[in-house]
Amino acid sequence: MGELLREYWFPAIPSFELPSPDCPPKRVRMLGEDLVAFRDSTGKVGLFTNSCPHRGASMFFGRNEEEGLRCVYHGWKFNVAGTCVDMPSEPAESNFKNKVHARAYPTHERNGIIWAYMGPREVPPPLPDIEANLMAESHLQISVLHRPCNWMQGWEGEMDTVHAAFLHGGADMPDKYDVGSFNYYQYLNRACKFVTLETEYGTANGAYRPAEDDTYYWRVTQILMPFYNMIPTGELGKGVRIGIYVPTDDNNHLHWEIFIRNQDGSGFAPGNDGKQAYPGGAHPIPNGTGWHERFRVEENLANDYMIDREAQSQWKTYTGIQSVRLQDCAVTETMGPIYDRSHEHLGTTDQLIIRTRRRMINAARALREQGTVPPGVDNPALYRQRSGEMILPKNVDWWTYYQEMRKTWQPETAQVQTPAS
Repeated sequence: MGELLREYWFPAIPSFELPSPDCPPKRVRMLGEDLVAFRDSTGKVGLFTNSCPHRGASMFFGRNEEEGLRCVYHGWKFNVAGTCVDMPSEPAESNFKNKVHARAYPTHERNGIIWAYMGPREVPPPLPDIEANLMAESHLQISVLHRPCNWMQGWEGEMDTVHAAFLHGGADMPDKYDVGSFNYYQYLNRACKFVTLETEYGTANGAYRPAEDDTYYWRVTQILMPFYNMIPTGELGKGVRIGIYVPTDDNNHLHWEIFIRNQDGSGFAPGNDGKQAYPGGAHPIPNGTGWHERFRVEENLANDYMIDREAQSQWKTYTGIQSVRLQDCAVTETMGPIYDRSHEHLGTTDQLIIRTRRRMINAARALREQGTVPPGVDNPALYRQRSGEMILPKNVDWWTYYQEMRKTWQPETAQVQTPAS
């Protein structure tokens, strides 16, 4: 699966973590690799191995100066491409520096996010057309949250739309909402039926419940390879938002969410720095410098997410856990770092999870055995999808309706930025 993931670009670092040229470097762990990121004197971003190619000292302690990162051990200096540009410990006439490179990965910065390509291509594929990331940075809200479990557990949690009526809304009753509203129908009939489809970009799911005698209430979820999701949070097509599950290593991941400001923030609140958003009710911990010391909150596995048992027992909340996102953390992280799925008993409501697993496994096998390029890698426009809720007459096919609606949605920017080759 790691080979499959490396075919794609990854969101690696929010731009605000490298705020200015020659600022201190940043430790970044992705796909089990210890890396160091820095912004050079011209503003370009470098991302390469933490270990200096000389004798393995950490480049995190390097001096960021004059368009390069200089190892403090012997002064060897590398530019953003990983090329050694200075080797003061060697004789002036030596050409040894021309033979030494740090393993570097291409980066591309777009509207507040620094993307990285860790794959095999000499010329990377285009960046995906993530609509939220195509908007100007001033219009965006970015949330990144450290999750101490395998990325698939977090991702699969978003595929399970039926849990919203229990985990997040178990204490809600239909009479709290206007008759005819989405929430009214969701809490009037907590169980639902599913239609799941394979798409060019991954999988799509329509979950439907009875509304009026001649209508259904639908919740549309989009799963885009290799780790994106669009969950239903309002009227179909109105929200521009995406979730991304970026593997740090097998046991940890960073959960990104990007959405347009002034739309439904779905329980997110600005952080103390005004740049990073956190789940509503969560208390952010200042970032440290360790490999797993970025984007943490006080409510975590070690303290049971600060569950309020009194609030739970009095039905003030269903779980006693403060926010929707922390509730998700509680159920997916308590499975363990990597859940043994041989213990599962999947039901009819889990078909999106089942189909997506098969889609990923089949794509990984096709890549390894036939060299087949995975879905979406070379077609960035496939990522211009949206999710949401809708009420349709029973005789209207939800997927046909979705495809027609998609034609009416205008691009969120007039110019698509792609990485230079």
